[in-house]
Amino acid sequence: MEHLENVVGMAIFARVAEAKSFSGAARRLGISKSAVSKHVARLERELKARLLNRTTRRLSLTEVGATFYQHCARVVQEAEAAEVAVSRLGGAPSGVLKITAPAAFGRMHIASAVPEFLAKYPDLKIEMDLIDRMADLADEGIDVAIRLFGDLAPNTVARKLAPIRWVVCASPQYLKTHGTPKTLEALAAHNCLFYSFRSMQSDWRFRAADGAIVNVLVGGNFIATNSLAIREVVLRGLGIAMSPTFVVGDDLRAGTLKALCTDFEALGTFGSHINAVYLPNRYLSPKVRAFVDFFVDRFGPVPYWDQGLALAGVTGNDTDARALAASAGKEKAGEGNRATPKRMRVS
Repeated sequence: MEHLENVVGMAIFARVAEAKSFSGAARRLGISKSAVSKHVARLERELKARLLNRTTRRLSLTEVGATFYQHCARVVQEAEAAEVAVSRLGGAPSGVLKITAPAAFGRMHIASAVPEFLAKYPDLKIEMDLIDRMADLADEGIDVAIRLFGDLAPNTVARKLAPIRWVVCASPQYLKTHGTPKTLEALAAHNCLFYSFRSMQSDWRFRAADGAIVNVLVGGNFIATNSLAIREVVLRGLGIAMSPTFVVGDDLRAGTLKALCTDFEALGTFGSHINAVYLPNRYLSPKVRAFVDFFVDRFGPVPYWDQGLALAGVTGNDTDARALAASAGKEKAGEGNRATPKRMRVS
């Protein structure tokens, strides 16, 4: 066997195993699908063993392939470690950084920071895809994904960038016409607008000062799967919304929206934190590290969109501050334990 040529094949096979497809590995490597297939076929001939089970829908590792992948992954890690070491000696991060982010958050808080980030790292180029779906990082060749939901793929690493906080709010116009709800129970009598995939009814969850969780069943005549769309509608006086503060923080400070039920902490639809998600690697590449560190510093435990808001769970939240400070290294993002909710259904 020509060992140097096989090192290339091993690296390609490792990407195929991670992406579970030839096409996904090809996209990540920037080569053709046929080239990937040829390298894997050559390895199988040289090893006289089948490494992959091939079906019309997906690839899976054989027992031999799984063992071989462990060795290939170490080879790739060492090669990447060498590149990282040279990069650190040679200067600033460079190359193409491929990122994805949810449409609303990406537009408002990632894209707006890109000029500053690129001014700091002029040798980088960014490809950003604003999507509201869970992209497969390995299959699509993505370096970093910004995620708002708590459920993450088991083969990814997440670092917390900022907490997600929510507020129930309405326009002064709506409140003048329909009245201001003074209690959580009163919300059920109003036109409530919310983030949802299906139902025109939803349970809005709140945390009381004593830690008890309260659910209120609400309904309305508008739902959407985009927070900016909900913001536009609530600003025009259609109803009351539960929205993330990263969307409506400026509106609350400007007075174009009014916060309601502020003695309770609103618990929204997404996870508890904004996460930067990337594939596990023994040595994090300089461009990924630079991107993640930049936004950790930019947002922080009390991000700029929360500053100046007198809402339960927003100001003076030392728990979030400690949690974000402790997340300086790699970590798996997950949901915390939740108290048993007390249901409040008002017809």
